[in-house]
Amino acid sequence: MKHLNKVVVALMLFVATTSFVNAQSKVAHIDVTQLLGAMPEMKTAEAELMKLQETYNADIQASMTELRNKVTQYQNEAPSKTKEENEKRAIELQGFEKNIGEAQQAAQQEFQKKQGELFAPISEKAKAAIEKVATAQGYDYVIDAQQGAGLIVARGKDLLADVKKELGF
Repeated sequence: MKHLNKVVVALMLFVATTSFVNAQSKVAHIDVTQLLGAMPEMKTAEAELMKLQETYNADIQASMTELRNKVTQYQNEAPSKTKEENEKRAIELQGFEKNIGEAQQAAQQEFQKKQGELFAPISEKAKAAIEKVATAQGYDYVIDAQQGAGLIVARGKDLLADVKKELGF
């Protein structure tokens, strides 16, 4: 019986200690999307991406206009051309359409690559600032408070203002 009492007491001490340690963990939250959107570097990167997107769109539109013009020209000239010439022209137009599709895919891939190149250092800077502020304020966990990211209740400390201050804006 004495042995059982020692086990029960040890178990109770373990549970109490675990509860105390868990109660000491501090949790904060921050809306990372809002932070990134407020960073001046992000605005610069988004402007650069918008310019790149406009360039790609202009190139694709120019190719589409050229294709439409050729289609119209070939349709107008079709009655005066031989069947073989018209078939050759149809194949040429199909090749041109294929090239435009490939150019669109290449532009999309280049855009995504550039986006990754521009956003990665900004995200790393934000993460480093969040970690620095959380450590300085004694937080063990920081949860992303973005809508739909899984955070149900946000009663803890919001680090957004402190992280913005750390980043200098």
